[in-house]
Amino acid sequence: MASTTYRGVGWIGLGSMGCAMATNVQKLLLREGRPVLKFWNRTASRGAPLVSLGASGCDSIERLVTECDIIFISTSDDTALISIVDQILDVQKLDGKVFVDTTTVHPNTTKETSDRLKSRSAAFIAAPVFGATPAAESGSVLMAMAGPGKAVEIVAPFGKGVIARDVMVVSDQPEQASLLKTLGNFIVAGTMEIIGEAQVLAEKSKLGTGTLEKLLELNFPGLAHSDSTRMTQGVYLPEEGTSPWSNLNLGIKDVQHGISCAKDAGTRLRVAEVALENMMRAKDFSDAHGGRPLDSSSGYGIIRQDAGLDFESDFVKERDAKKQHGDSK
Repeated sequence: MASTTYRGVGWIGLGSMGCAMATNVQKLLLREGRPVLKFWNRTASRGAPLVSLGASGCDSIERLVTECDIIFISTSDDTALISIVDQILDVQKLDGKVFVDTTTVHPNTTKETSDRLKSRSAAFIAAPVFGATPAAESGSVLMAMAGPGKAVEIVAPFGKGVIARDVMVVSDQPEQASLLKTLGNFIVAGTMEIIGEAQVLAEKSKLGTGTLEKLLELNFPGLAHSDSTRMTQGVYLPEEGTSPWSNLNLGIKDVQHGISCAKDAGTRLRVAEVALENMMRAKDFSDAHGGRPLDSSSGYGIIRQDAGLDFESDFVKERDAKKQHGDSK
């Protein structure tokens, strides 16, 4: 199957990241005059934005896989991926199909998934992405891709410039892309821990969070500055009814994967262990407030509490007070 002769493209899983990436794929198919994207999601209504762009919903995974030769998967975690693959394997004929998983899962799960699909003469590519929902919407995530070379060539047109700003081809072994993503998540979690601690010190010492953030902007642009603004601008504790950029529960899963991979390799990610403890305590805060969704940067609130500050920063308090005042009118 050549990259120009595939019969159809399908997308399974329309969470916030999945819907954003699928939208960019559908726009490409429209521009090139190819058959529209076919999609499946457990909650069918999540596909409304795609339908408005001309994409076509499927009533089952079986139908989607039967009608498509390239199938992307974007789901929440290892358990969800395994469930989807179980349903894919119920399809009678999988020969020559290419499956592309953008989910962040444990490398062991990736290898097992690849082996299961390979046994049915299908190709599997791990293609996790680095970035939160806003980056997925703008097509500016970074994608790590690993799998059989011919399959990577087939999927490449959907990578750089469509789903992602760039693509790193890591290896012909899919699990290596998952390991790279796990390490990337560790770096993100560790950076958030460091920036959170630094910002709390800046606040308590009266240096001021704004002064530190300016330093980060000028001398540590990119990840460090971005993480700082997630804290100072209240992203770590989203407004009621607003979805987080990156869900805390998924962040916990990602950090746990990193700790597990380190243990398997005979080492430790000590910073990850500290970050995980704060993230778990942030989850306790969420549970105590009716399951309020938190961002993966919400360990910042715990760092604040440990320093004698409130979980909610002054920015968050003022923002939420304005919203409550507006709602009461």
